[in-house]
Amino acid sequence: MGIPFTAPGEDTPRRPDSAPGAGDRLFRGVLRASGLAVLAVMAAVGLFLLLRALQALRTSGFSFLTTERWEPDAHNFGIAAVLTGTVLIAAVAVVVSVPLALGTALYISEIAPARLRRTLIALVDLMAAVPSVVYGLWGLFFLQGKVIGLSRWLSTWFGWIPFLHVDGVNQNDPLASASVYTASTFVAGIVVALMVAPIQCSVMCEVFGRAPAGEREGAYALGSTRAGMIRTVVLPYGAGGIIGATMLGLGRALGETIAVYLVISPVFEIQPHILQTGANSVSSLIALHYGDSSEFGVSALMAAGLALFLMTLVVNFTASSIVARSRSGAQSEA
Repeated sequence: MGIPFTAPGEDTPRRPDSAPGAGDRLFRGVLRASGLAVLAVMAAVGLFLLLRALQALRTSGFSFLTTERWEPDAHNFGIAAVLTGTVLIAAVAVVVSVPLALGTALYISEIAPARLRRTLIALVDLMAAVPSVVYGLWGLFFLQGKVIGLSRWLSTWFGWIPFLHVDGVNQNDPLASASVYTASTFVAGIVVALMVAPIQCSVMCEVFGRAPAGEREGAYALGSTRAGMIRTVVLPYGAGGIIGATMLGLGRALGETIAVYLVISPVFEIQPHILQTGANSVSSLIALHYGDSSEFGVSALMAAGLALFLMTLVVNFTASSIVARSRSGAQSEA
């Protein structure tokens, strides 16, 4: 009684005609309100940045995206240099962090003993909670000196690649100054990579741990090795998680402020050579100039923040669409 009759051959799903209870309606309302609140906050942030940036955007026009100088009081300003630096630092961070996070996640979820696994998960979570200023100070006073040798080696043997070339360095002079390799995009990117890798590793580890046990055992039953099982079962199942973790790390790398601000030597020109001293980012530009800017200068900084906000939204929406199409866990090769 109460369930409508469905004729054979029809694909119409049958649903009970009973109305949802008060608890269901409350639960649905809370979820709907939460989702709308998130969208409202995001829209409010974007609207605030847009209103505060209108004065500068009206003055600069399209040149705001093409100018490499930052002199807002002289009406000569733009984010071409800092936007390029932001993208390069984030790209270096992702290239370094993803293999590190992926390898660590696979070891924790597939190889490490159970007792060690719990300890490693706790350490990864602890690293994710370390403040960014600590990473910045560590990168400035410790990592930078250790990376100079690697930067010199990359520049010596791979300097024919444009973005690894360093201007004004004689590679045959062993006494050449190493200061040209300090405060570079490469150093800042490594620092940011070590900041985002724990978050990426945590997400990947969680996804890998949910790979179906039946498919794992089926792969072993067919004669697969552990490496083969990981390649044919775990990685295909966790493809969406890997992409999502990568984009999550990219989003944080694009907006990282303090660590980058402490490490880089700001330059306001497009600097494509990642090993060479001098870099910049939108977030560090705002941190550097906000305190001493005029009213118009603050409007220009808000315009830079709006550009970073929109770029982050594009990255996140792109990641969502890629994860949705990847159908993580829907199929594997086992």
